[in-house]
Amino acid sequence: MIISLLGYMGSGKSHISKNLSQKINFKLIDLDQKISEEHQQTVAEIFQNKGEIFFRKEEKRILEEILNSKEDIILSLGGGTPVYYNNMDIINEKSKSVFLRGSVKTLTERVLLQKHTRPLISKLEDSDVPEFIAKHLFERNTFYFKAHYTVDTDSKEPNNISDEIIKALKI
Repeated sequence: MIISLLGYMGSGKSHISKNLSQKINFKLIDLDQKISEEHQQTVAEIFQNKGEIFFRKEEKRILEEILNSKEDIILSLGGGTPVYYNNMDIINEKSKSVFLRGSVKTLTERVLLQKHTRPLISKLEDSDVPEFIAKHLFERNTFYFKAHYTVDTDSKEPNNISDEIIKALKI
């Protein structure tokens, strides 16, 4: 079984995927990390050196490779992965998808703690971040809500979120 975790930056995909993979003993794959390893560059460097179109094509190729695996995997997706090509259809066809939903307030608080490592918001004024996130969510929620399951992450501990996913998937 492959469990794909999706959601906006700051939703907890990386953190929850680690917690969940330890709890149920599934292999953990972070899609952005896998792309970075394969190209020996950070995602930001790939965007800068080769452009977003190149990145999105590679993201789709590597996503399909992972989703064709027969292993038990927790797959942590990039925030934009579900939005491009027919990625969300493939994710739903080949895995159990879980949307980790956070409110604009929660997502803002979390991403501001790591602002310097987030290329999308690193150059924004802190006061502009909530509006930026709200606009992005408005565009992306159509794709995120196609997930098999939605788990709210506001005011919840990673352990509780993982348990909620385990219960929903009947693992």
